[in-house]
Amino acid sequence: MVILKLRIRTADEWRELAPSDSATDPVFVPTTDELEPQQAVIIEVSSQLLPNKVLVRGTVQSWRPALPRMRVRAGATIDLAPDEQIKLTFLHEVFSGKRTDVPRRRHHRLPVSVLVRYRLTNSSSFIDSALSEIGVGGALLTTPEPLPIDTELTLEVTPPGAAAPIAIAGRVSYHVPSGGSGLRFVSRDGDGDRRLRELIRRLRAS
Repeated sequence: MVILKLRIRTADEWRELAPSDSATDPVFVPTTDELEPQQAVIIEVSSQLLPNKVLVRGTVQSWRPALPRMRVRAGATIDLAPDEQIKLTFLHEVFSGKRTDVPRRRHHRLPVSVLVRYRLTNSSSFIDSALSEIGVGGALLTTPEPLPIDTELTLEVTPPGAAAPIAIAGRVSYHVPSGGSGLRFVSRDGDGDRRLRELIRRLRAS
């Protein structure tokens, strides 16, 4: 997966590159790396105004080279994934000054679209689901309705290129407006932490 680094210094700069509040409208990312239409990318947005880097999934609509005489920058027009609306709204609110008291995460989250399954601690039945983001500390589980806070579960994820899934213990710690359940990974030993980092590495490379 290609990661496009987007450093934002001012609110005006962000509004120039992402003028719309809707994820159905594209974002422009300056880059000299030539990209192909429909190529999957991740935009890594960083700024002193943000508590953490924000990673947003998208696909390349088009790429243009620089035209120095016309003062045109090289860059790509990116169509955002539809389920990244929450992150886009968050970015607009932070850069506009509407949100200022945002806690810092210990670990960055990687935006993904991965099929998984999970079971509640007191159940033997698995439920098919998906992850929309994952990090060393937790993940965002797609659920039709938010699971109750402090619900404990076991998540099974198959790393890219692997034959067998790995099991990760988690607990629901927050909700998102779209119905997703935010998980915090718990009870990981040293080997479990290593396997989780390897999973994230494979997902980033796929």
